[in-house]
Amino acid sequence: MPIKARCGRADEVPPGSSKVVQINERVVAIFNVDGTLHALDNTCPHQGGPLGEGYLEDNGVVSCPWHGWTFDVCTGVSPIDAELKVRTYPVRVEDGQIIVEVDG
Repeated sequence: MPIKARCGRADEVPPGSSKVVQINERVVAIFNVDGTLHALDNTCPHQGGPLGEGYLEDNGVVSCPWHGWTFDVCTGVSPIDAELKVRTYPVRVEDGQIIVEVDG
């Protein structure tokens, strides 16, 4: 059963920024791209770098701060190699609060 977790206020994540949260055993990075929130696993599949600390480009692509691997925060797919992917999660704003849904 999915878990719907409150992850803070939406105004804490302005456009172009990110926030890292822990939901049970998962660490999730939340990104704001032009006012729309996206959530994905915080862990880069290359060597475990923290994607939430990476550089977010205007086109919604984040670069891992450790080795520069890139992922589209909307889809989780790497623009360099479509075989590389990180998991994404449904995210929405309710009454100003960020709600992320993960598997329970």
